[in-house]
Amino acid sequence: MKTKNVVLTMVAVIVASAFTFATTPASKVAVVNQNNSGVYKVIYEGVTAGKVTLKIYDNSSNVIFKETKSGLSKFILPLNFTGLEQGEYSIEITDESGTQTQKVNYAVADDAVSAAAMAVHITKLQEGKYLMSASTNGNINVQIFDGNDILIHNENFVVNGKLGIVYNLKAVQGQPTFVVK
Repeated sequence: MKTKNVVLTMVAVIVASAFTFATTPASKVAVVNQNNSGVYKVIYEGVTAGKVTLKIYDNSSNVIFKETKSGLSKFILPLNFTGLEQGEYSIEITDESGTQTQKVNYAVADDAVSAAAMAVHITKLQEGKYLMSASTNGNINVQIFDGNDILIHNENFVVNGKLGIVYNLKAVQGQPTFVVK
């Protein structure tokens, strides 16, 4: 009888541990800039409908925009950077599954230089893997930062059409951030 109780207790602990350490699915967030305009589209797809907070930080970590939406599981939100200073901005999305941050480099296009249009999409796959896909004609630079904003990867590519790369970031500390320019 005593052995049976010990076995049942151990089974209960194992089952409880499995539920405790089970990972919740992460929300998907992409930030894209079409035609090098000052408008960036934030594409969000959550696991469930709920409260979602979007913040934009300037390069001095000041919050310059904050908006909270409730009851949505997905949305596309255009953000107009026209009139802001050129530089790096962080777009942060927080929901019930955590916080994700993506950085964008806002620059006013010089009329004398015709920059090629670029579309970039980052998708979180399973087991710490991320798919980076880009569509452009020209050179791109991919930088990946760990959760402490330390550069862990820096690579240049020449793209003629489309490019897709899977990065295994399982060993990276914290939420990785991609900067593609």
